[in-house]
Amino acid sequence: MALSSSSSSLKFTVRRCQPQLVPPAIPTPHEVKLLSDIDDQEALRTHLPVIQIYRKQASMVEKDPVQVIRQALSQTLVFYYPFAGRLREGPHRKLMVDCTGEGAMFIEADADVTLDQFGDSLYPPFPCFHELLYDVPGTQEITNTPLLLLQVTRLKCGGFILAIRLNHTMCDGPGFKQFMSAWAEMARGATKPSIAPVWHRELLMARDPPRITCNHREFEQVQDTLPSSDQNMVQRSFFIGPLDIAALRRLIPLHLQHCTTFDLITACLWRCRTKALQIEADEDVRMMCVVNGRGRFNPPLPVGYYGNVVAYPAAVTTAGKLCRKPFGYAVELINKVKGEMTEEYLQSVADLMVIKGRCLFTTVRSYMVSHLARLNLREVDFGWGEAVYGGGAKAGAGRFLEVSYFCSAKNGKGEEGIIFPIWLPAEAMERFAEEFNLMLGNKSQPQTSSATFIMSTL
Repeated sequence: MALSSSSSSLKFTVRRCQPQLVPPAIPTPHEVKLLSDIDDQEALRTHLPVIQIYRKQASMVEKDPVQVIRQALSQTLVFYYPFAGRLREGPHRKLMVDCTGEGAMFIEADADVTLDQFGDSLYPPFPCFHELLYDVPGTQEITNTPLLLLQVTRLKCGGFILAIRLNHTMCDGPGFKQFMSAWAEMARGATKPSIAPVWHRELLMARDPPRITCNHREFEQVQDTLPSSDQNMVQRSFFIGPLDIAALRRLIPLHLQHCTTFDLITACLWRCRTKALQIEADEDVRMMCVVNGRGRFNPPLPVGYYGNVVAYPAAVTTAGKLCRKPFGYAVELINKVKGEMTEEYLQSVADLMVIKGRCLFTTVRSYMVSHLARLNLREVDFGWGEAVYGGGAKAGAGRFLEVSYFCSAKNGKGEEGIIFPIWLPAEAMERFAEEFNLMLGNKSQPQTSSATFIMSTL
């Protein structure tokens, strides 16, 4: 049964210092570097918030997390110096990094709250998140602004929260984890990253001449037949544990038992969300899966490449088929669409961006999921050990709220699982929670349920 977290009503105040630019520790090359045609697609021209939460560590009691993290950032930017630059836009909307060495925007802060006051479960949406990551005026644009905005907030208990806003055009999830790991290594005393960063964005440029060779249903132009309804939107996070995965796996036939946890959760969310929104049976619905293409290249991309290597192929069916057919139907659609991601598919996306003017994906009756759980950002250790929570700070990407990020997490009982936030209109959210619990068998087995949620309003 879904339970509301005590942290959702928590209020606290944060005292912030003036934002400062943190440049690389030593002078770095001043040059202009082109982003790839995968990096600069419209969908990635957004800032993504990430949050890392750390407990007090007895061995670090003499260390100030603000100073440690700021100094390590300055050292890391020597190697990842494009992050210290600014994006510029050239002809045909082509993005490039002007490596100016200006630096990342850094904020030092203190909060009058302890980690325990957040409650047992630290999941998105976080209370007073705007206090934990100050939206510095003038930094919201994609070009001509810092590519990283960071705030380290000390807590009364000795723990701290690191909140980061990342310009998504610079890297994808694996690329960001690589950067974070290097940053944490420097904080723990390393003099250089164990994996050297590689730029080489020319590897994912459009061909000359560009040619679309694959079927990209994520970019189909679709007419919206319904008025948009973004009124009274609420955000909740749901935790799904091993028992829930086992319950979903029991709903699919033998020939699909090879499917992944991602397939199961994604198919479940798509179906429950479609039912909750009460979409007409004959209307098409889309589930776009953010797929990492790193393992699909021959020869492989160089180790250390930290640019975007993602596409989001779309599974498409009608709402009626999705909701009425057995659950295995949805699982098979997800499993099949992931298989579409090849080196040729990603190259075709790069070419499509050039041919169609870096267009946005189809947003009509679309939903997108991104699997950050396997990155396990909780592992990023600045010297204070593993994070209590590490991952996406909220659902959505810019103005497109229909994105959920799967992050690894522990629930209040210490069980390992996956947390995902989701935005829905308030009434639809209640229906979603009911459908979700029904699929997990929570009505008949409340004692084994590990699904919980917390809520926020837009």
